[in-house]
Amino acid sequence: HESSILKSCEGGRSLAHCRLVDVASASNFHSFKLRHFHLDLHLNFAVKRMTGWQVLELTPVQPGVQSLILDTHPSLLIHSVDCKVPGASGAPDVFLSLTYRIEPFTDYGSSLNISLPAAVVRPHRAFRVTIRYTTTDGPAIWWLDAELTCGQTRPLVFTQGHSVCNRSFFPCFDTPAVKSTYSATVRVPEGVTVLMSASRSAYSKQDRVFQFTMEYPVPTYLVALVAGDLQHADIGPRSRVWAEPCILTCAVSKLGGNVERWLNVAEGLFGPYVWGRYDIVFLPPSFPIVAMENPCLTFIISSILESQEFLLIDVIHEIAHGWFGNAVTNATWEEMWLSEGLATYAQRRITTEAYGKAFTCLETVFRLDALHRQMRLLGDNNPVSKLQAKFEPGVNPSSLMNLFTYEKGFCFVSYLSQLCGDIKRFDSFLRAYIEKFRFSSVIAQDLLDFFLGFFPELKESCVAQREGLEFERWLNGCGPPLCEPDLSAGRALTGPVQHLCDLWGVDAPDPQVISTFDLSSWSTFQTVLFLDRLLDRSPLPQEVMSLLSSCYSAVLDGMNAEVQIRWLQIVVRNSFYADLPRTSRMYTVPLYEDLCGGVMKCFAVEVFYQTQARLHPNLRRTLQQILFQSSALNTSTAPSLLTSPPSAPSSPTDPPANGTIALRDVNVSA
Repeated sequence: HESSILKSCEGGRSLAHCRLVDVASASNFHSFKLRHFHLDLHLNFAVKRMTGWQVLELTPVQPGVQSLILDTHPSLLIHSVDCKVPGASGAPDVFLSLTYRIEPFTDYGSSLNISLPAAVVRPHRAFRVTIRYTTTDGPAIWWLDAELTCGQTRPLVFTQGHSVCNRSFFPCFDTPAVKSTYSATVRVPEGVTVLMSASRSAYSKQDRVFQFTMEYPVPTYLVALVAGDLQHADIGPRSRVWAEPCILTCAVSKLGGNVERWLNVAEGLFGPYVWGRYDIVFLPPSFPIVAMENPCLTFIISSILESQEFLLIDVIHEIAHGWFGNAVTNATWEEMWLSEGLATYAQRRITTEAYGKAFTCLETVFRLDALHRQMRLLGDNNPVSKLQAKFEPGVNPSSLMNLFTYEKGFCFVSYLSQLCGDIKRFDSFLRAYIEKFRFSSVIAQDLLDFFLGFFPELKESCVAQREGLEFERWLNGCGPPLCEPDLSAGRALTGPVQHLCDLWGVDAPDPQVISTFDLSSWSTFQTVLFLDRLLDRSPLPQEVMSLLSSCYSAVLDGMNAEVQIRWLQIVVRNSFYADLPRTSRMYTVPLYEDLCGGVMKCFAVEVFYQTQARLHPNLRRTLQQILFQSSALNTSTAPSLLTSPPSAPSSPTDPPANGTIALRDVNVSA
């Protein structure tokens, strides 16, 4: 039996790969090689639907296969399935209508089971299946009415596939273990521009048809589409910015010529950028995460433009994914750190080369602070803190998107670099790793075996079994990282932050000494690190809050949203009513959670009712769960004016500038 499995595994895959189980996929992806798929879609903004068909080109790789099982979703309506069979002795091809059934799988998807006649399934001979379908309101597809866009003039739609959402976009092998090329034809109304994560594109103005081709194999979750009132500006020889007209100039000015510089630094470290284009599209604040590394076309939330430093870090992180995550991908969601941990390490190598060690160490301290904060909330023995996070069938892999994936993974990769004793040698290892596994999906054992093979002296010294730092313990142990990199090079930037925190930590802070620190001269990362550490010390005495407000409220109010959200969290957690009205301008998930976790739930409910019409339905549902999980309030009708704390606002406020659903303690740059 093992011999049969090994023979059927194409590309010399190991037995471990052939036995790989992805509990998040209902498909029988081991039975086929997916060579290519094509989408032909018509976008209807009036009814918020995509209608069309998909053609899959498949080759059976196991004997006796009688069905094709794909991941799908209840929101995706299947109309028909047929197959083209080559005619005998030169006769014309024959189209067969195939029987199928849809079965429940989990709350995030179902399975499409297609019966395959013997005439179709011939070992190692390709065949094509065509599926006609219509999408409705599945989790992958976000339709925005005009008022939810930046320009508020035309509607927009975008898709977000990570981790297992694209099964509601098209039927698929929705697992990172499977990669293929794809193409697409998209028909749209006049005035709509369509972009996809593809290496080549063309447009017929007469027919209003966009054509796309992705020449390099990608997993399902990296197939992405956006359509709306989008314009572009070139910012480099292989990069352009796409955005709604009202923010395009701002986006271009913030990025300038930096993208090409960052790409060049990355290529010097990790080898050629293989995707050709590196374009960026800025999406409205309804985009559910900060950024997404879709190949050739990074999706990023437009509100990040407020903070130059966060914009820099997030774009560089997505660039790093061009090597780690996109070119070489984790084969299972249980080892997401293979993409995110390595991309975070690569991001920091790029920023070190481009901006120096001090800046990189400051950003790392800020993130590791957040990791330890999350660790205190979850406890040292929480299994989600494992790098190899095992999850039961039915658990949505997106729930494992946490700081451990990024920062504990980064610390493990940093530890591997320390073992080899020379960071440049480790750069060479990473280049070789990418070269060997490019366009494939890997498991942790692939990385570690290749590491020990690249550094045979480390293998001979048994570094994988070093007491207290065993590789197995790194991967399967709960808790914080076993060790962290030396960040002392950032002390010139982090030292003043800690000094000021200590001054505020005494019973009677000295205003004269405190006034010697000018927050307006600090970088954003210094300021948010300071505020995060104040948050860690909350609740604070009211007299301290009064002094904090008099010292900083005005200056922080003029800073970007990353700073303001943290100050407002301090306000809420300390029930500091004097500054409470400011919270109504930024109705974000963390603020709602803080308001509901204290004594100000009624105020949160009032703000929600005043602003809910301006929120994306997905965010509205998230906030309703936060607000009403312990309440019997009916959200379908507006309440009478609720009693609010002093100075609470009584009229609607402007939409927030910051991302309304992005997690603040987790930079979910996928």
